[in-house]
Amino acid sequence: MNAYRRQRQRGPDGVIMFGRIDWLTFCLFLGLAVIGWMMIFSVSYEEFKQVGMSGFLTTSAGKQAIWLGICGLVFAFIMLFDHKFWQTFAYPIYGLSMLLLLLVLFLGTNIKGATSWFSFGGFSLQPSELAKVGTCLGVSAFLSTYSTDLRQPKAQLTALGLIGLPILLILLQPDAGSALVFLSFLVVFFREGLSPIYYIIGIVGATLLILGFIYPPTQIIFGSVLAGTAVLAYYFHGNLRTYAWIALALLAVAAYNLSGLGYQLYLLGGAVLFFVAAGILAYQQRNGRMAMLMAFFLVLGSGLTYASNYAFNYVLKPHQQDRINVWLQPEKCDERGSLYNLTQSKAAIGSGGLEGKGFLSGTMTKLNYVPEQSTDFIFCTIGEEQGFIGSAGIILLFLLLLVRITVVAERQKSNFARHYAYCVAGILFVHVFINIGMTMGVTPIIGIPLPLISKGGSSLLGFTIMISILLKQDKHRFRH
Repeated sequence: MNAYRRQRQRGPDGVIMFGRIDWLTFCLFLGLAVIGWMMIFSVSYEEFKQVGMSGFLTTSAGKQAIWLGICGLVFAFIMLFDHKFWQTFAYPIYGLSMLLLLLVLFLGTNIKGATSWFSFGGFSLQPSELAKVGTCLGVSAFLSTYSTDLRQPKAQLTALGLIGLPILLILLQPDAGSALVFLSFLVVFFREGLSPIYYIIGIVGATLLILGFIYPPTQIIFGSVLAGTAVLAYYFHGNLRTYAWIALALLAVAAYNLSGLGYQLYLLGGAVLFFVAAGILAYQQRNGRMAMLMAFFLVLGSGLTYASNYAFNYVLKPHQQDRINVWLQPEKCDERGSLYNLTQSKAAIGSGGLEGKGFLSGTMTKLNYVPEQSTDFIFCTIGEEQGFIGSAGIILLFLLLLVRITVVAERQKSNFARHYAYCVAGILFVHVFINIGMTMGVTPIIGIPLPLISKGGSSLLGFTIMISILLKQDKHRFRH
């Protein structure tokens, strides 16, 4: 009899359907989803009071409950699938997700200026959320191929192409926030051997790009030249290094005292000459490669700085400039205009204090002071009602989930399963970091939901599929 019952529980591949599942990961996933529904119910409580239980399914919490039910069925359905299905059909699933991204540009519904949704029967589906699943599978399948070597240019271009295609299609909607998430796949590329030099170049380039939005190009280039000269001076020998540091200090003091008097170009010219002299000396001391590398970075950085400054002032529209200023220069923004969302967000989080006002007791939540507080800014509801303790608890749960996924990744015997787990971890981290950061002004406000917490069936469905496939792969790690 017991043998018969075990056989009834077995999936098509002969392994007990829910046996050997990583229950800690599952419980963290389920707990966050339940907490998310409770926060959505709190936000829509006034709506619920108006319609009562008879109209519950028409409220935001009711619709999210329907999506929770759908996601539960999807989870069980994925547990029934053969675990090899996902690797075998990874590329077709990736292609299908790209097709949906293409079709939404022509058949989608325009919501808030972006054609990112398919609408049907009162529900909406955002294909970019499903594209994250497809890209996870496609990237994992490519990296697990025995001939893939990320040290080779061909493999690097292919890997970047796999994430570049969805980024391009999503930018055409346009939805810069969702497109940004796909850069999270650089995490798994780094784990699998992509050279750190690409990440150094990317970080330096992004830094110069951001600084170009705020400061005049001459000031940024001047600082870059000083930094490059300091790097070269580090490789000097004997007294020459001491003299170089003294000269750099004098030049920096001169910049501090004269930069406000219209001498920026003179200072920049002097700094460039100093850099050229340092480069020649470095070449003579057999550090020519470092000198050439610093010169390349300066030329590239200078062009990028001027380009970003020009784009900010003459290409971006006023509302796009306001978004950047809200993040980088909030003092220049109108508190009743572009800065309103962030101001109300901080006020809501701060009003919760240490222990919060209690579930369903958030005044700013009830009065709808924070726009989009059930989606992009739902962390404000957590901060107001649950306080610092509740907010820290949510962050801790996400941190535990990320750590657990990393542990799951490292114990895989299948390369595909390991790559896939790191892809999921990267997407989850970027979502959590940007969403929580933007409610406090740490990151730009770009409309990324908080995974499993924010209202939205597409996001919930996407993360459910990702976690389900992860648990299915991990459950069969003993068979590889």
